[in-house]
Amino acid sequence: MDRIRRALKSDEGFTLIELLIVIVILGVLAAIVVFAVTGINNKGTTAACQQEKTTLTAAEEAYYAKTATGTAAGAYTDTAGLVTGGLLASGTTGHYYTASATGGGTGYTVNPVAGSGCA
Repeated sequence: MDRIRRALKSDEGFTLIELLIVIVILGVLAAIVVFAVTGINNKGTTAACQQEKTTLTAAEEAYYAKTATGTAAGAYTDTAGLVTGGLLASGTTGHYYTASATGGGTGYTVNPVAGSGCA
């Protein structure tokens, strides 16, 4: 019993310096995790951008093959026209890139949507 009383009297706990060191270490570990997770999100956006650009390019080429003369002037002016033409499924594109006819209907461009993070 006397040994327990002596142990309780000599128990001093943690010092302020020890607590501050633990808090700093936890902060550093939290910062590492936050930056690691941010990189995962960027990889997903990059993959989505590449896939949508590939899809739009394939739709443009399919339209060219279907008409055999290139994109007819006035046939479509944007990505929605490719949906109307049955070359794209509704709602599958236009989030990262848009397509448009150029050169009097003999060509096309695929441009990133502003603020989408695609280049």
